[in-house]
Amino acid sequence: MPRRLPGLTALSAFFAVGAIIAMLTSIALLAPGSALGPVWRLNPHAQGAFRAMGSWAIALMLAVAAACALSAVGLWLRARWGHRLAVALLVINFFGDATNAFVRGDLRTLIGLPIAAGLIVYLLSPRVRDHFTATHAAA
Repeated sequence: MPRRLPGLTALSAFFAVGAIIAMLTSIALLAPGSALGPVWRLNPHAQGAFRAMGSWAIALMLAVAAACALSAVGLWLRARWGHRLAVALLVINFFGDATNAFVRGDLRTLIGLPIAAGLIVYLLSPRVRDHFTATHAAA
C-alpha cells in the first residue's frame, strides 16, 4: 500500500475535529446551562440561531457530527466513499458560506470560500484521486 499522503492525514484530523465540535454543540444544545455553556461565547449568534431551530438544530448537528466522523474514517482508510463524502461535505460548506455571506450579509464567512475551494481542488487532484483508486479499487 502506498505511503499515506500527509494532506490526507491532515484532512482526516480536520474532519475528526469537526465531528467533535458538532457533537459538543449537540450536547450544549441538549443541556443548556451545563459545563459546555461557555462555549457559546465563541459565537453567541449561533446559540440564538440554533435555539430558534428548536430540536431540528440538535438533529442537524448530530448529522454533521456523523458525516464528519465518517469522512474522517473514510479518508484515513483511503476508501473511495470517504473521498466522495469529504468532497461533498466541502462543497456543501462552500455553498453554505457563500449563502451566509450574500443572503445574511455575514461577510466573515467569505474566509471559508478559498479554504473550502483549496481543499476541494486538493482532493480532486489526480495525485490524490489516484491514491484512492489505487488502494481501494473495489470500494
